[in-house]
Amino acid sequence: MGQPEQHAGERTGSSRDRLPPGQRLQRGWPVTHYGPVPRYRAERWEFRIFGATADGEKHCWTHEEFSRLPYETVVADLHCVTKFSMLDVEWGGVPARTLLRMVPPAENVTHVMVWAEYGYSANLRLADFADGKTIFATHRSGELLTAEHGFPVRLVVPHLYAWKGPKWVRGVEYMTADRRGFWEERGYHNIGEVSGEQRYSYQEEPGEGPEL
Repeated sequence: MGQPEQHAGERTGSSRDRLPPGQRLQRGWPVTHYGPVPRYRAERWEFRIFGATADGEKHCWTHEEFSRLPYETVVADLHCVTKFSMLDVEWGGVPARTLLRMVPPAENVTHVMVWAEYGYSANLRLADFADGKTIFATHRSGELLTAEHGFPVRLVVPHLYAWKGPKWVRGVEYMTADRRGFWEERGYHNIGEVSGEQRYSYQEEPGEGPEL
């Protein structure tokens, strides 16, 4: 798989000063995921937004259509719940805010469920999804994502732990009430804020998630 990449920001002491509680600076980009890497089939790939949309309709894009959506870049960190952090990574793709403008949610939507291959899911508060740095990434540092890192699309939500940003994303469901996603049903924190070290469900305060 070659030598791990090194980022300029990782070579300075000031980077370590920026690490959130409990995290360590990572050199390179480890491959971490549950289950096998899915096989991409362009003719079957579809990105959809559904659920409580403002117009009540489901909206779909082929991979070619999704690739033509407005492309932006953000520089943002990636923090894994396993305690490694990558700082100042350039992500390119479609901001979540762009999709929210294109397909507005109904007024009573409070959360979204992000769906990925094999039925994997991660729930997010609407405010987290709408954050200015939340992006459906197709590129990293100007290069297309590899299959192991989520090609063709992965979600990046920098202020939440990385399990909240699934690889191999296939759609977004607008929800009027919260539901736990894949890892949230299996003991991980329902919100997952990095700054508060919200790693596990036993840390949840009343009102931070549906009952397990």
